[in-house]
Amino acid sequence: MFPLPGKSSKIEDKSFPQKNTLQIDGRLICWDRPQLMGIVNLTPDSFFEGSRAEKSLEKVAELVRSHITYGASILDLGGYSSRPGAAEVSIQEELDRVIPAVKWISSNYPDILISVDTFRAKVAKEAIKSGAHIVNDISAGDLDEEMIPTVASLQVPYIAMHMRGNPQNMQKKTSYSDILGEILYYFAEKLEQFKKFGIKDVIIDPGFGFAKTLEQNYFLLRNLHQFQALSLPVLVGISRKSMISKAINVEANEALNGTTALNMFALCHGANLLRVHDVKEANETLKLYNTLYP
Repeated sequence: MFPLPGKSSKIEDKSFPQKNTLQIDGRLICWDRPQLMGIVNLTPDSFFEGSRAEKSLEKVAELVRSHITYGASILDLGGYSSRPGAAEVSIQEELDRVIPAVKWISSNYPDILISVDTFRAKVAKEAIKSGAHIVNDISAGDLDEEMIPTVASLQVPYIAMHMRGNPQNMQKKTSYSDILGEILYYFAEKLEQFKKFGIKDVIIDPGFGFAKTLEQNYFLLRNLHQFQALSLPVLVGISRKSMISKAINVEANEALNGTTALNMFALCHGANLLRVHDVKEANETLKLYNTLYP
């Protein structure tokens, strides 16, 4: 149970039972231990250059092999940079970036799970048809009204993230009266909507860095355990973000140590899935966590 912002009563979200499994492409995926999602950016303008694989399938192959070798169980492919102030990209350009990579990975690594990072229903549909397994939507359906019915029709897991606005204006929308309560309420309403459409498997993402100030990001991270009230797997994506680089006064390419520290904190406070650029280091963190909490 959790308080609603501006309300004296409490509600208990029962849209989904407590669960630690997902049905993906006919496979039952167990979430009793945290997992790693390796980032594959198919864009020229993502904020961390080391994650970019936009120039050729050879570059995609190199990054994918590294992620899989070092322990990623999911690859997250994105063809539209969602960094603050990112330039808009046409649907066709996003498709041209994403679909060849999805097809190559599904053909060469049929056992690896592929997530498509998009807020567009058409891109999600084409990616799933081409071999992807999961839709990762930074807007939880708010930027494309066709996204939720599309995911429901595809019957694939849906990663729903909290954000206000869009990548171009989200950092102007950081005013909250009760940020934790408002985001929990946002997800409770979203889960009711997903249930009505028939979406069965959902992962929630608090949206670190999206329509949130530095202080708000750390407040949410300190209270990450509160998201367990929703009884769903929680994804944390803080890898090399400005909430780290600004706090310790470094650039993104120097933010690995900070990322590692906060990833361990997130694991200890309920994260089920870490979305990361540096899979090797994240896997070492995960091994230490599993040693601490066998």
